[in-house]
Amino acid sequence: MNIGIDHGYYAIKTRHFSFPAGISEYSHEPYTLQNTLEYGGKFYVCGTGRQPILRNKMENDNYYLLTLAAIAKELKQRGEKAEYSVKLAAGLPLAGFGREKKPFREYLLRSSQLVCFKFEGIPYKIAIEDVKLFPQGYSAIAIHPELIQNEPSVLLMDIGGWTVDLMRLDNGVPNASTCRSLELGMIRCIDETKEQVRRDVGLSVTDAQVERVLAGKPCSMDEDARSIIQKQGRLYTERLLSAAMESGFDLKALPVVMLGGGAAVVKGNVSEQDGLCRVFALIDDRVNAEGFERILGHLSGGVSKG
Repeated sequence: MNIGIDHGYYAIKTRHFSFPAGISEYSHEPYTLQNTLEYGGKFYVCGTGRQPILRNKMENDNYYLLTLAAIAKELKQRGEKAEYSVKLAAGLPLAGFGREKKPFREYLLRSSQLVCFKFEGIPYKIAIEDVKLFPQGYSAIAIHPELIQNEPSVLLMDIGGWTVDLMRLDNGVPNASTCRSLELGMIRCIDETKEQVRRDVGLSVTDAQVERVLAGKPCSMDEDARSIIQKQGRLYTERLLSAAMESGFDLKALPVVMLGGGAAVVKGNVSEQDGLCRVFALIDDRVNAEGFERILGHLSGGVSKG
């Protein structure tokens, strides 16, 4: 089975799931087995908040453990047995693709031997046969090719947790010399918003509350705090658009395809006064993972189950 996984700083995404990239280790079985991975004699609760930012995701085993959890979730969702051989399709930003491709593949592949673990109390025996890596952002076009149809040049803006990856496509082909990676992802937006709310009204709101208000969804909250969060969403959008322009992309001339966890927030805060050429938003943050999986399916000569 082919399984696509997007290893984000803020969330782990697969075709059917998106869960926070946080992970907490326990020496003994925790109070609940929900989202709990048992591996190597230890217990890990996956999807708890977020982990500290790592410049190199391979510094520790966290992303490997989260990968095992993601595989288990997908197998269960697709109704497959718990002993299975899988091929993983994952991604990297194009800006560092050549540098990180070999070590990240080795990090995920590790061994062709069976990996034995439990997830939510169910024992799994998984053989990771192969790992294929693809460029983030560009892979999403495999799902939505209509967005670049009849467009000679398009800017892809992948708004992730820690970075915003920019890439221009010319006649549907990535222009590698244009790739930029800005440390202006949604984690920066959320942290600065929480701090502003603390300063102005003395309340400590949570990440989840900020995310919900930024997405325009209802939740119980002090109206002054809600107003500050909404204002910060617009300020973040202005800052991001300005940074993209400073990186050499004329957003008044180029159509933009936004994707990633922050796409809905930025699209919702773009106004007519910005004068952008045209903006498309892929607001499902699982679109990269689905794209990785679909490309691997085509390369393997078939479409994955499920």
